[in-house]
Amino acid sequence: MLDALMLEGSTSVPELSSRLPITRQAVAKHIAVLDHAGLLERAPASGREVRYRLRSGAVESAAAWMRHAQERWDTRLGRLKDQVERERAGEVAYSTDPLASDHEETA
Repeated sequence: MLDALMLEGSTSVPELSSRLPITRQAVAKHIAVLDHAGLLERAPASGREVRYRLRSGAVESAAAWMRHAQERWDTRLGRLKDQVERERAGEVAYSTDPLASDHEETA
């Protein structure tokens, strides 16, 4: 969906649904989610047609947020992996939740 929006510049739900392997209703729902997330803006259109385009800078901001979330999950899952490996090796398990972030850990 994002690729199609980037390629088109501005496009409508019917145009997207003709290019994508999903229904028009599914395209409309995806557009609504992207719009609600602040990634889209309405582009000038003629008549009743509603056209959308990616909001400048919004994708970069969303990508930065996703990278940060991925780093946090990688850290948490790494701790879980370490704990499972220690338990399998017969070592004592952590006294804290391995999925908790650093500031959420308890003694």
